[in-house]
Amino acid sequence: MVQSTRQWHEKLPFALIGYRTTVRTSIGATPYLLAEIEDTEWVKTRLEQLTLIDEKRLTAVCFGQLYQQRMARAYNKKVHPRHFEVGQLVLKHILPNQEEGKGKFAPNWQGSYLIKEVLSKGALHLTDVEEKITGIIVNADAVKRYYI
Repeated sequence: MVQSTRQWHEKLPFALIGYRTTVRTSIGATPYLLAEIEDTEWVKTRLEQLTLIDEKRLTAVCFGQLYQQRMARAYNKKVHPRHFEVGQLVLKHILPNQEEGKGKFAPNWQGSYLIKEVLSKGALHLTDVEEKITGIIVNADAVKRYYI
């Protein structure tokens, strides 16, 4: 083993052998192997590798789609869809960042509200029971049915 940096020239041949015999991922061969292969053979093997890349990419896309379908199926097993209709009574969840949410002993729900319109993507247009306050639009995840 070389103990000082002044003797680097003694280890240079070993480093060059290691460099020249290591397979390069970009070309898929060592520099020594490329020196012995003719140009036509090298081009032929590179084209075969490129066609295999397209096949590998397609199989990876297929596996990715199958994985997404399995994950969606596993997630949707546990989802219980909730359907709201116009005229139903609901309670609205008080979020911690709202003014009404003041401490751990404060109520978690407020209302009762009347569903005025069911919007797309799970949004609800609410109004209070006397219809004094209108224009409250909330996500369906933030409400629950109110049974009298």
